[in-house]
Amino acid sequence: MKAKMLKREKTVFVAIDYQTAIIKAMKDAEAIEEKAAKLIKGAKILGSPVIVTQQYTKGLGETTDKIKEALGEFEPIEKNTFSAMRTQEFKNKFASTARLANSETVVLFGIEAHVCVMQTALDLIDAGYKVFIPVDCISSRTELDKRAAIQRMRHAGAIVCTCESVLFELLKGAGEPGFKEISQLVK
Repeated sequence: MKAKMLKREKTVFVAIDYQTAIIKAMKDAEAIEEKAAKLIKGAKILGSPVIVTQQYTKGLGETTDKIKEALGEFEPIEKNTFSAMRTQEFKNKFASTARLANSETVVLFGIEAHVCVMQTALDLIDAGYKVFIPVDCISSRTELDKRAAIQRMRHAGAIVCTCESVLFELLKGAGEPGFKEISQLVK
């Protein structure tokens, strides 16, 4: 499948499991959480939908405060499967959001890279979506697990990118609505 540019009106963002009990164990947790919050704020500026999951909330905690602040009002989707695509509530929400957005692309980010993010990416690719992975917004407990996940997702067809490249690609140009806000956000 040929790589495509992201289009604002055809992109859905999916944030996987940025939760209080597991974020602390991630390599570079603070930097990853900061970038993810910027990506979410940017998606909101651009009017793109953001879907959020929480893995076994009872044991792993709620979405972190920084991510909650970036999201504003949201309803996380509870899951106990590693791939979000294997949770019916997520599949329903994703399908309805993707239809509304006429989506063909997904910006997928979260933790852990080699488990929930990777398995969700592989299932989305199998379902025919073009998946973009901003690598500065994903993490694992070890750098080796993160690198292996990035390699496997890329090999499966995911596009590896960064938070800033996603936001400016969706923006398209300096004269577009949201440019000033996005420029301030990434500083």
